[in-house]
Amino acid sequence: MKKRKLPNRGKILLSLVSLTLGFILAFSYSVSQKNERQGTVDSSTYAQTEAAREELILQKERNKELSTELRDVQNRIREYEQQIGSDASLDELVNEAETLRLLTGDVSVKGPGYRVELSDGEYNPSQVNPNDYIVHEGHVYMVINELKIAGAEAISINGKRIHATSYIRCTGPVITVDGETFPAPFVVEAIGDQTTLREALELNGGILDQLVGQQIVIQNTTLNEVFMASRHEE
Repeated sequence: MKKRKLPNRGKILLSLVSLTLGFILAFSYSVSQKNERQGTVDSSTYAQTEAAREELILQKERNKELSTELRDVQNRIREYEQQIGSDASLDELVNEAETLRLLTGDVSVKGPGYRVELSDGEYNPSQVNPNDYIVHEGHVYMVINELKIAGAEAISINGKRIHATSYIRCTGPVITVDGETFPAPFVVEAIGDQTTLREALELNGGILDQLVGQQIVIQNTTLNEVFMASRHEE
């Protein structure tokens, strides 16, 4: 049996179909490769974009914190400037610093003041307890505290300057002030307004009257001038 030959027209048509099919396959493969490459690029770009966005968020948070710190510093500087810019405020700070130096005994001081001498009471054989007529640290503290309340700028006991951390302890007939021992009588001197100091201690029913009632002998007077060295010069 003989094979039938396709006419020339059929051959041409078959060639066109084959060519078209080949072009379609080639184009489809090219598009597929391009999409794969695009997908890889898009994935990498997305990761970079996300990283950049997270970094931007962190920077914004840090900037917010720095802005808050900057405002706080500016407010403190403004407060300092207002204090320095005001003569009254500056004078107050200077006076306060000077008062603190006086209280700590770091500077010597001189001025009018007041003096109180505390002595043991007269011996009484009928007294059951001899401690009842001896000056103790509690009696000294009563005088010192009253002088401080009255505005004393500086206080000393038997010439020993008293400061903010001083301690007084009684040992029999003597007292120890910051490690130094003194026998009776105990002389308490204060620098300050004479009138105020005297009125505070000599008030009826006040500290001196209470001490006299406890058998303590009192001698007190105002002083035109009292000098107290700093505790570092003693």
